[in-house]
Amino acid sequence: AATTIDVDDLPHLAITPSEDRPDIVFIALHGPGGEDGSVQGFLETIGIPYTGSGVLASALAMDKVRTKYLLSTESIQTPHGMVYEKRDAAPRRRAGSEVTRNLGLPVIVKPSRQGSTYGCTVVRDETEVTPALTEAFRYDTTALVEQRIVGIEITVAALGNDDPFALPVIEIVSKDGFFDYVAKYSSGESGAVEIVPARISEEHTKEAQAIALRCHRLLGCRGMSRTDMFVTEDDEIITLEVNTIPGMTPTSLLPKAAAAAGIEFPELLDKLIEYALEKP
Repeated sequence: AATTIDVDDLPHLAITPSEDRPDIVFIALHGPGGEDGSVQGFLETIGIPYTGSGVLASALAMDKVRTKYLLSTESIQTPHGMVYEKRDAAPRRRAGSEVTRNLGLPVIVKPSRQGSTYGCTVVRDETEVTPALTEAFRYDTTALVEQRIVGIEITVAALGNDDPFALPVIEIVSKDGFFDYVAKYSSGESGAVEIVPARISEEHTKEAQAIALRCHRLLGCRGMSRTDMFVTEDDEIITLEVNTIPGMTPTSLLPKAAAAAGIEFPELLDKLIEYALEKP
């Protein structure tokens, strides 16, 4: 038999009166549910402004495979890669030989829709490809395998909506050459060394900032974004991914880049709130 429940009997589910509603929600969530447009869609449904990008841009940037396809339409270089689906068992069994033949080794295997390098593996041997895919499929049904790029790892943040501007370029020096979860969120010996401004040429600096702004606009980002790249020995800039909710911790990259541009943390927060209140 069906039972009718009055939502007022469930205070934790009841929608608060309008006078108690927040003026704005500052989103600092990462990963699925917080960075992929889900929370953004909920807030739009109930009419509460929020910081950062909207539903479409959030969902696109979270999906590394679709971001890669989209960037290619603007001739933005990304690593050569291959896509595998969890449901396709047969291709996974021969993935080692296919990846070695088409991409060479080493490669990076990662979930398409995940953050903070969860499920990512650096693969240096053909026999490691299938186990790496299995690990990636713990977090998503789609996995991306990309050539591992060698060079100077950099990241560029952009601030703004319709007329964004780029912040100074940050160089990332990881102890083992892989900017993983530990390197991202640790301080001291375990963490990566972050150098701002990056030790690259003025030409590369301008090009990287231009790419970050192109990515910001192409995906339709609002408020903030951060684009991760490599400057290779061949003087090419390869774009890895776009983050719509960069970290906001004391060790995070966006606040460091903002500080280097003369924007202290309180002012940065104010700017993000102001961007959120601007009408699209």
